[in-house]
Amino acid sequence: MLYTLTMNPAIDMNICTNQIQPDVVNRTFNTVYTANGKGLNVSFVLAHFGMKSKILGFFGGFSGNYIVEESKKKGFEVLPVWVEDTTRINVFLNDGTQEFKFVNEGSLVKREQQEEMLKMIKRLDDMDYLSISGSLPLGVKSEFYDEILEICRKKNTKVILDISSPRLKHLLKYRPYLIKPNDEELADIFGIHIKDEEDVKNALDLLHQEGAQNILLTLGEKGSYFYDGGGIYYASAQPIELLSSACAGDSAMAAFLSVWLIDSEKIEEALKNSAATGANVAENNAIGDLKKVDAYRKNIIVRKVR
Repeated sequence: MLYTLTMNPAIDMNICTNQIQPDVVNRTFNTVYTANGKGLNVSFVLAHFGMKSKILGFFGGFSGNYIVEESKKKGFEVLPVWVEDTTRINVFLNDGTQEFKFVNEGSLVKREQQEEMLKMIKRLDDMDYLSISGSLPLGVKSEFYDEILEICRKKNTKVILDISSPRLKHLLKYRPYLIKPNDEELADIFGIHIKDEEDVKNALDLLHQEGAQNILLTLGEKGSYFYDGGGIYYASAQPIELLSSACAGDSAMAAFLSVWLIDSEKIEEALKNSAATGANVAENNAIGDLKKVDAYRKNIIVRKVR
């Protein structure tokens, strides 16, 4: 069984407006509220492609309860750790030409609640995979990742990391099964700046040497790369008109996992599914209905780089 862990979930409010002006009432439209958080998005998209998962996370207040209940309505088993603070609400606003992101820091998670999460992870005996996504909430130090990965190492649980924490560099020593950095995270965390494909190959080699077993590198409209220690593969991107990028990266990773975890030889199919899904999500508020994925998948070109 695959579990997803979202330590800092949110309700995302996606809204549109024709323009933003100071000191006047700015009218909005197309408002969409979604139970969200990067790990939750992974679970939602995995389910779309027929793959089961269970949801872990810290939740609090009316907003936390909303996320849990909405996830249960979708058929997911949710194992919440409840906190006293209210789960955050984020706002993504598109004015017709630009996207503005207002992301709150999240609720306070005390040490006793962190201990409760660690104990839960220890006792889950069907945890084949643990996908950890997103940021840390208040009160949780980056060393908490080490505590989780050490438990997973002892349990032989394969860990998938999609985090932008500087701690990622240190966590490679635990040999995570898959990491999904983007170009900004490569620069911020590892000091690697991508200018051309030669830089990409060197970066993937370094990450693999440092401990990452598999790497899915996403570059937005420039496409994506995958490296499993053997071959390096490139997938093109589907051109779209961006509406909201809030869920695109999480959805792209989930779409990749839905194919690759079933059959690790189907790299081309996994990359096409990933690129098509990320594009379709980015042109919607929230995840959307994913109805264009099949059509977009036909447009993605995958080539073996090395």
